[in-house]
Amino acid sequence: MAELLTEPTGNQGSGGVGRERFLADAAARGLTVELVERLAANSLAEAAGILGIRPADIVKSLVVKHKDGSFLFALIPGDRQISWPKLRQLLGVNKLSLPSADVALAATGYERGTITPLGSTSAWPVYADSSITGRRISMGAGERGYSAFVDADALTAALGAVVADISEPA
Repeated sequence: MAELLTEPTGNQGSGGVGRERFLADAAARGLTVELVERLAANSLAEAAGILGIRPADIVKSLVVKHKDGSFLFALIPGDRQISWPKLRQLLGVNKLSLPSADVALAATGYERGTITPLGSTSAWPVYADSSITGRRISMGAGERGYSAFVDADALTAALGAVVADISEPA
């Protein structure tokens, strides 16, 4: 079951709608998440410091666009980046791209910096880098000013994610 550890302090932009979608989807999947309100950060290192974790423990949920117009989520540790050749080979395609911010918003219902597969307005396939497994991670929670902590193995199982080597050092 999803757990809310801190209560919001006022309107955080979307009025909590993204956060509520995130929590509802996590609960529907039987996934335990810990939601924490946090200060804004100007860098990955600063965000990790605020949360008291390593940059590698912050997992980015990236929206990737196929040539055919469909999308997928790529879950990548904060200290790494997508390996385009590895991801293209895994998918058997020759062209993938990161969409613009407005296209990512339309595809997921989340603004960049808040994107997560949980609660996305479309259930796109999820591909998780194998280096995130076996540990507790932090990820976006659907709204600015919030982070979610979750067991990566439980997350990938709940999402039916394909777990593979899809990243490289940043």
